[in-house]
Amino acid sequence: MSPSEGNPLRSTLLGDGVALGAWCTLPTSFSCELVGTSGVDYGVIDMQHGLAGYSDLVPMLQGLTVGGLTPMVRVPFADRGLAQRALDAGSLGLIIPMVNDPETARDAVGMCRYPPLGERSFGPIRSRLQIGTDPEVANREILCLVQIETRQAMANLDGILGIEGVDGVYVGPADLALSHGISPGSSSDEVDGMLATIVEACVRHGRIPGIHTTSGADCRSKVSLGFRMLSIGSDSVWLQAGYSAQVAAARAEEASSGGGLY
Repeated sequence: MSPSEGNPLRSTLLGDGVALGAWCTLPTSFSCELVGTSGVDYGVIDMQHGLAGYSDLVPMLQGLTVGGLTPMVRVPFADRGLAQRALDAGSLGLIIPMVNDPETARDAVGMCRYPPLGERSFGPIRSRLQIGTDPEVANREILCLVQIETRQAMANLDGILGIEGVDGVYVGPADLALSHGISPGSSSDEVDGMLATIVEACVRHGRIPGIHTTSGADCRSKVSLGFRMLSIGSDSVWLQAGYSAQVAAARAEEASSGGGLY
């Protein structure tokens, strides 16, 4: 990806397209290369719950871009320092967790944008290879996605989505369920109703509706609800599921169903 290409994921999503992604929790560049050549449109390095540290980040970003996909990072809650370093290292977007109110959404925008739109410090040490050094271009191309995953966030949904600079939401279905007293990963009419509400709010505010899914089939069901940015399981989930399936086959046993949240 050259600086002239900008952020193809942003172009797809703002053009009302659907983008499929991968979730990277393993701290190796090779796993990211495998993910980057799997056919997905983007890859997210999870630095909130994944095993990667900052020293792993740059080679993982490099691994993702081998296949020409858009690299992104989920940062830990309220970690401004890591957020800026991830962008400087070449992430073309951030997923900000636990955004429960408009004030926190405004802080998320501040992490992603250079002044006057935000508070990002200038130092594009590697991002210049992705989108150049012009702050206006970076402000335009970097995706800022806030996670909707709590009761409070649902109550403040319109206020959060009304903050200028928020490009969209990324639903954390496990925490959304837990915050409503529902077991994560289970089927629930209440959760489905909340997901429909989130999509409707995104359409109303012109924001991107994104979500984490557990499998290809789950992904298709979420597309039918109106989500347009969808991550499918994670590298660690599929490594374990794939190996378990082959071991079961070797022992002539029935394999357990693959898939999972993280």
